[in-house]
Amino acid sequence: MIMADVGGKIRVLIADDHPIVREGLRALIGDEPGLELVGEARSGEEAVTLVHARRPDVVLLDLIMPGVDGIEAIRRIRAKQPDVQIVVLSSFVDDAKVQEAISAGAIGYLMKDVLRADLLRAIQDARQGRPTLHPEAQRHLITRVRAPRENPALGELTPREREVLVLIAKGRNNRAIAGALGISEGTVKGYVSAVLDKLGVDDRTQAALFAVKHGLVDGRVDGA
Repeated sequence: MIMADVGGKIRVLIADDHPIVREGLRALIGDEPGLELVGEARSGEEAVTLVHARRPDVVLLDLIMPGVDGIEAIRRIRAKQPDVQIVVLSSFVDDAKVQEAISAGAIGYLMKDVLRADLLRAIQDARQGRPTLHPEAQRHLITRVRAPRENPALGELTPREREVLVLIAKGRNNRAIAGALGISEGTVKGYVSAVLDKLGVDDRTQAALFAVKHGLVDGRVDGA
């Protein structure tokens, strides 16, 4: 149970487009003497407006809502009311959404099947500036942060151009590349030129260093 502290009740605003979810949260907040429900929003845009008008301490916010989605709503709320803490209540979790929500300014990320006691604790922690992440959300966030970020230039290469780049990095000359891929040396020259151009490098050596740096090869030359 949350008891009102010296700062008064924790003012909570709900933002979710599902009536059944709002009803459940409304009942939970109404049963807690230390909480006060100050508004309910059915869309991200309405949440932004109500936060400005009602000045809650904590917002319980869904990510998928009509119009302005939860991520954008978080950004707008935090930009105008940086003291308002936002706890995401979502039906799903994935690497991108967790990172986007936290990067936008959410202090918590919980699933909608969260236990009552855990949600109440998250609200209290949010009021005090302490983050709360569902274990699955935490795992996804760690995975996202640890994952190597691919250089945008690599995304410009076609699968065949990547093959050529890997062979360049392994020290193969055009004839060897042609033999390995079953294409003509003239075609290889075209691919090499395209690779150098897309990577923004001047020669094969720089292309090879680029490939090693970004983990396409281990840096060992295995013959020409």
